[in-house]
Amino acid sequence: MTLAATDTALVASHDAILLDLDGVVYRGGDAVPGAVEALKAVDDARLAYLTNNANRPPSAVADHLRDLGLTVSEDDIVTSAQAIAGVMAHDLPAGATVLAIGGEGLRTALTERGLVPVDDRHAPNVAAVVQGYTPQLGWRDLAEAAYAIQSGLPWYASNTDLTIPTAEGIAPGNGALVHAVGLAVGREPVVAGKPYAPLFEETIERIAPDSPLMVGDRLDTDISGARQASIPSLFVLTGVNSLADVINATEEERPDYVGRDLSALHDVHPPVVIDGAGATCGSASAEISDGVVRVTKSGTSTETLRAVVGLGWAARAESAITVTVDATIGA
Repeated sequence: MTLAATDTALVASHDAILLDLDGVVYRGGDAVPGAVEALKAVDDARLAYLTNNANRPPSAVADHLRDLGLTVSEDDIVTSAQAIAGVMAHDLPAGATVLAIGGEGLRTALTERGLVPVDDRHAPNVAAVVQGYTPQLGWRDLAEAAYAIQSGLPWYASNTDLTIPTAEGIAPGNGALVHAVGLAVGREPVVAGKPYAPLFEETIERIAPDSPLMVGDRLDTDISGARQASIPSLFVLTGVNSLADVINATEEERPDYVGRDLSALHDVHPPVVIDGAGATCGSASAEISDGVVRVTKSGTSTETLRAVVGLGWAARAESAITVTVDATIGA
């Protein structure tokens, strides 16, 4: 696999941009530098915001994005809570009571799908357990989920991201908490969030794009999920995964495009030309020696990253070595 190329701005080839939020648009409460400006400059493509974070309802996410300076509606927000609620509404009887381990976003999504969320496993006629992220979750919540699952109830989870980027750093995500329950019960839940299909299906059904592009910072969720859904993807270096991670990724987790941040939507992505131990992309060039990729000539940030990634992928195709990136590249 090689990086895809464009001869015009990347955004010009797509009628919808599907954006992860944490690590792409914001970190915690603050916008990723340059993200708002880049999104405001998108003229002709529909913007949809896909988040595996099930904590907040779409109205709260939309308010957050408006506070950052973006113009959005609730319909532009698609959450893993909405996706898992849709799956559960399909699987369970209408009006079913479910033990909801999570935040307001999960409870709102369940209610909107005609399900009844409760926080007591002893409530009458509990039909299933669903687990989503909220910072307030504690040991007792996880234990209650485990006890209910062990009683034989079906188990659902909004997403399984092991980590979540915050303004202070990388913190445990819902996947870490789901894994803790899984260790106790010896089972795996039905999951809706990226990389699984339901979140993408919910989004595509809602906005019906002809040529969507997924933008994400996580290889195992955003990029892998887009690849499984046959949606091209742009990876940005503002969140969880690093440039070295991209170079050493399996083919199932490789993006079609790479960029420093969301400004890459407005860049041309020239082809990468490999020549032995060197690569060029636009005005940028890179070389590899002893498994280390170094930039020999900088171009735009997108050209430089493409030269580095393209050369790293070519080296791995030849010898399957682990490629490292010269520290001066800074990613």
